[in-house]
Formats: sequence, structure tokens, C-alpha cells
Amino acid sequence: MQAIIMAAGKGSRLGSLTGGKPKAFAQINGKRLIDYNLRLLEKYQVDEIIIVTGYQCEAFEKLAADDKRIKTVYNPFYDMVNVLGSFYMGMHLLHDDFIYLHADTICEPRIFEQLVKMESDVTLPVDCKVCDDEAMKVRSENGKIVQITKNMPNELAEGEFIGMASFRKNVIPALCEKTKQLLAEKEFSAYFESAIQRLIDETDFDIKHVPTEGAFWAEIDFMEDYENAVNKMPKSLTELFV
Repeated sequence: MQAIIMAAGKGSRLGSLTGGKPKAFAQINGKRLIDYNLRLLEKYQVDEIIIVTGYQCEAFEKLAADDKRIKTVYNPFYDMVNVLGSFYMGMHLLHDDFIYLHADTICEPRIFEQLVKMESDVTLPVDCKVCDDEAMKVRSENGKIVQITKNMPNELAEGEFIGMASFRKNVIPALCEKTKQLLAEKEFSAYFESAIQRLIDETDFDIKHVPTEGAFWAEIDFMEDYENAVNKMPKSLTELFV
């Protein structure tokens, strides 16, 4: 199994917390955000990790030098494109079932277990709750996701996609094709979820969500997110380093 980690962003909204380093190097309980994800991937025997870098790429290259599982791919256009552009830079290295995740997002092991199980072609963990305007919202019908976008009216949303997903290897060719299509259409501000939406609309893959059921997860964009993660960090994550 592989993993591809989006790690190109600067994290300027976290202010002095990053100390000029990549956002994924911000620490909680003495461990960097990227360390939590790498340890989870190790726990579930994901043995090939692709990190798409941008800002302060050298920090990740140094990390990869000490971990034979990791390959880094530099996105020189990281400040000109959104996440879909970073995925494009690394997608040619995908050849097996894989987990997609962001370096600034962490979650409890029990969410990760659902990703590894891969009970559908595409598995999307969703926090079923009332969403705000900034949430990547999801709507499903008969157990299958039919819409994933930030632009959905909040009242129609079933919940928020947490930014981690797993894909069976048979999906890779179509996912790469949809990504290329969007960028060829100059959708440089598109999120990765735009490619998932095209899979939903234009293919017959089994694309389902799994509820997080109250399990901890956090996307660290603002100081408020960081403080919330510090206060709610579960024992199941800290025990990964024992």
C-alpha cells in the first residue's frame, strides 16, 4: 500500500507557531504533525510514502533521507495552484492501493483503520455534523456520495469530509485522467475534491463515506485549530510514540 501526502503549503495563518518551517513541522506534545501521520502509516504497514513538497522543501528532503519509505516530489508552482496541482505532481508515482492525506491533518487510529480496510473503491471519512461555509461538505444518496464541494448549501450537507481518503489501485487511471482534465481547463484553484466529483459524475466506481462517529481529527489551519488539537489530543495518538 502507498500513501501520498500533500505538504506544499506555507502555513502563514499559524503565525509564529511554525518558526519559518513547513506547517507540518508544528509540534503538539513534542511531536510534529507530520510525525503523527508517518507513525500511523507505519502502524498500518504502508511501506511507500510520497510527500509532495513546496515551501521549505529541503526540510522534507532531509526527513526523507532518514526514512527509506519516503520519496519527495517538489511542486515548484505551489504558490500558484491549489491542492489539485500538488497531487498532479506526484500522481505518476502511484501504482497500488493508496491513502491520500494532508500533512496538516491528523486523526485517531480508528479513522485510519477504515481507510486501510478499503471496503469500497474510494473511501471518504466524513464527520457527520452541521457544517459551516468553509467545510468541504458531502451529500450522499442510498449510501453513495453524490456531491463533495465547499459550495454546497450548508443545510444540504450530511457532514464534512476530513481530507483523508483511500483509493483502490483500479481507480488510479481515471483519477489521473480527471486531474489532468481539470488542470487542462485551467482550474488551477481547484481542490483535489474536484477530481473526486468527476469520478462521481462520470464513472461507476463504488464511492462511499464512512462516518467518523466522534473520533478525533483536526485540520490545523489557524491558531484556534492548533489550540483545539492540543486540548483534545487523544491518548490513542500519543501512545503511538511509546
